[in-house]
Amino acid sequence: MAISRRSMMLGTAAGGAAMTLAACSGDDGGDGDGGGNGGGVILLYGSEPQNPLHPTNTNEVGGGRILQNVFSGLISYDTDGESVNEVAESIESEDSQHYTITLADGWTFHNGDPVTAQSFVDAWNYAANGANGQYATSFFESIEGYDEISGEDADPEATLSGLEVVDDLTFTVTLSSPQADFPIRLGYTAFSPLPQAFFDDPESFGESPIGNGPYQMVEWNHNQNCELQAYPDYPGPRTPANDGLDFVIYQDQETAYNDLLSGGVDVIDYLAPSALGSFESELGERAINQPAAGDWTFTIHMEDPDFSGEAGRLRRQAISMAIDRQEISEAIYAGTRPPATDFTTPVVNGFSEDIPGSEVLTFDEERAKELWAEAEEMQPFEGPFTLAYNADGGHQEWVDAVCNSLRNVLGIEASGNSYPDLKSLRDDVTSRTIEGAFRTGWQADYPSMYNFLSALYTSAAAEGRGSNDGDYMNPEFDDLLQQGLSATDDEESYEFARQAQELLLEDLPAIPLWFDNAAGGSAETVENVEFSWDGQPVWHQITKV
Repeated sequence: MAISRRSMMLGTAAGGAAMTLAACSGDDGGDGDGGGNGGGVILLYGSEPQNPLHPTNTNEVGGGRILQNVFSGLISYDTDGESVNEVAESIESEDSQHYTITLADGWTFHNGDPVTAQSFVDAWNYAANGANGQYATSFFESIEGYDEISGEDADPEATLSGLEVVDDLTFTVTLSSPQADFPIRLGYTAFSPLPQAFFDDPESFGESPIGNGPYQMVEWNHNQNCELQAYPDYPGPRTPANDGLDFVIYQDQETAYNDLLSGGVDVIDYLAPSALGSFESELGERAINQPAAGDWTFTIHMEDPDFSGEAGRLRRQAISMAIDRQEISEAIYAGTRPPATDFTTPVVNGFSEDIPGSEVLTFDEERAKELWAEAEEMQPFEGPFTLAYNADGGHQEWVDAVCNSLRNVLGIEASGNSYPDLKSLRDDVTSRTIEGAFRTGWQADYPSMYNFLSALYTSAAAEGRGSNDGDYMNPEFDDLLQQGLSATDDEESYEFARQAQELLLEDLPAIPLWFDNAAGGSAETVENVEFSWDGQPVWHQITKV
């Protein structure tokens, strides 16, 4: 999920033997009595969602954190990233290609409608159909029949041939090839079920979604807050210990941190750079600083005239090597953002610090100048270089530092391009109207290295309105990833992923900067605060003191 997780247990499931995972607003929101245990409403850090709150069309954290609490998928993930059955009773396969999914009985949406196999199949077909313009289309690429319905000119009624409803609580999934990590993906919100109310009126639904998760929508006040209350009939493993969650939408992180110190907000998971050097001493045991499954990057569109072709490839490498990641990390982030050495994260299985070509991510002033000079001989740089960022995310400091490095090392004009908030930035990124480079990043949707690689850099993610913001397309990369996803042996799968990353390190469709740490904390107003593998609070267990 765009913008920014932990545990050595993260990674792809493998093996060809039988696989089983065992077990908003008032009128549409159930009985309205709440379902917590008297734990109070928890005030949390939030940002304005970019899009209406549809689980198949949200790829940024502002909307994502709301939807993951309003909806429940077939599985969820525990604190360490291990899969836990939620709506699913079992997910079984003998060959990692043909899956039978059985739902647990007794699940309902927040309006009382039952959650059935059809609820999942209808939602997945809607998301995969290119005519519906959903960002999550490419997440369904592995299901048989995807190629026939994923185009923008698809018949809106066309469905995936690999999905079949067996009965109210059972459906089958046929993939186009064996993919052992398919079950672990199913906790991502794009795979959530949808009630009939969504299809009746998607526009109204986006303002007040009706989910089946531990919390139900109370009210979304745009640019102010989004309030959820505990759903009393939730039967899954994430039973709320509190009465609700209120995501306060902040325009800057300084204000959020000051509110935390004064008790005006209970938990924050993003810190202003100015607080990173002092928050652990100021918050004491209430501070959180731990590795998380996320990364920080910036992207330059592949068709940018200054950065396309062979000259563009050399110029991308020069820019990468002109950035002293370690120095910036220490000066601005007090070591809470370790310099990136690849396109994934150290907290997922298969990570390697020794991928050939990774030296392009190391500061080398002399080599950067040489590469830039080679590019200039082929095609003069028109410039200037601009790097867009959202001002509400605490990014100005590192953007200024990066631009200063480029000016000093490469002698080019470089400056930041400030957007007021993440929504505004993402609107221009997704509409392809943004000019110059722009900050990107990824907070893992599910605990696998392939989430970083598939969602961000495959051709399908570019063609299907996915998160491939730079529209990078490399058939060789796509093929290596497909071989890796089809492998049933872990090490073989990881090796294909490493080979695919060698291509990324040559082409640099994005410039990796830092790995993410979950850095935040809680006020004295709450307890039972823990951060999960994905760098986010374990929302449902927080209680008021």
